[in-house]
Amino acid sequence: MKLISWNVNGLRACEGKGFRDVFKTLDADFFCLQETKMQAGQLDMQFDGYRSFWNYADKKGYSGTAVFTRHQPLNVSYGIGIDEHDHEGRVITLEMEDFFLVTCYTPNSQDGLKRLDYRMVWEHDFREYLKGLDAKKPVILCGDLNVAHEEIDIKNPKTNRHNAGFTDEEREQFSILLDNGFTDSFRFKYPDEVKYSWWSYRFQARQKNAGWRIDYFVISDRLRDCLADAAIHTEIYGSDHCPVELVLQ
Repeated sequence: MKLISWNVNGLRACEGKGFRDVFKTLDADFFCLQETKMQAGQLDMQFDGYRSFWNYADKKGYSGTAVFTRHQPLNVSYGIGIDEHDHEGRVITLEMEDFFLVTCYTPNSQDGLKRLDYRMVWEHDFREYLKGLDAKKPVILCGDLNVAHEEIDIKNPKTNRHNAGFTDEEREQFSILLDNGFTDSFRFKYPDEVKYSWWSYRFQARQKNAGWRIDYFVISDRLRDCLADAAIHTEIYGSDHCPVELVLQ
């Protein structure tokens, strides 16, 4: 079973940069998107053999998530059931027979860390949501989690230490999630590999590979034995992020 996650940074823009070809080439069972930046009815995007589910932000042109799947879910839910968090289209959960698939676009702490306090509330509440799912059946979490966990996950750790996405607080929250029964699939499979999934549009960051690894597949620990591979598709363009992949057997 193959799963893909991609922050497309505006699906309408990404469509003009070859999104449909990438979708067909990657040929996934589940294809999860973050930062679609869309409202209902703005883009008629369907693929043969897939059904799709969308969560839109109240604010136009902001955030938003989507999942394309070849498999009929038992149930689909949007958000995490807390009103404070559920107006930005950040989470979709598919309940499958043997697992929950959660796609997430984690709030950015923003310049000057003006949203860091909110981010800490989000981290606690989202972790409790995941733990509640994990108590029922294994969880596959994917998405732009807006944190580079360790120094290996970022090109310039020292100069970025107090920047959004690499603060001590955000990194600690990711560690706490892993300590609560979850595994970072790529790092588990490739403990020493340096690979990034996001590059700033400024300073020719992608050409210089001055990137961050902030896009993940995080799985319940008990799925480790099913982990066949994890990949980061740095060869694929169309967004300031590249797709990440999980293969389970």
